[in-house]
Amino acid sequence: MREKLFIVVLRYIAELEQIIEFRKAHLEYLEKYYAKAVFLASGRQNPRFGGVIIAKSTSRKKLYEILAEDPFHQHLCAEYQVIEFEPNKSTKGFQSFLQEADLNLFEVS
Repeated sequence: MREKLFIVVLRYIAELEQIIEFRKAHLEYLEKYYAKAVFLASGRQNPRFGGVIIAKSTSRKKLYEILAEDPFHQHLCAEYQVIEFEPNKSTKGFQSFLQEADLNLFEVS
């Protein structure tokens, strides 16, 4: 099955103290899925209301299963908005980035 590109927007729903408490476990979770080449980029929002993950997956359902493993999800620290993204125009550098991630989403002309 062909992989798809997703933007995941996390919005904190807990107090900052709880976010800090589970941050180390959340970072370990991220590393697990970077190692599996599921997560391509991530970072916190500015101001610090949550974070963003750029991910690839064969389906939205599979990605939700992965997100359910996040300690921020398990401890009710964040909620997630998952946006499937089908780029149809970009710079050549971004196209190269996607190809390195084995995401050939652009039509070859």
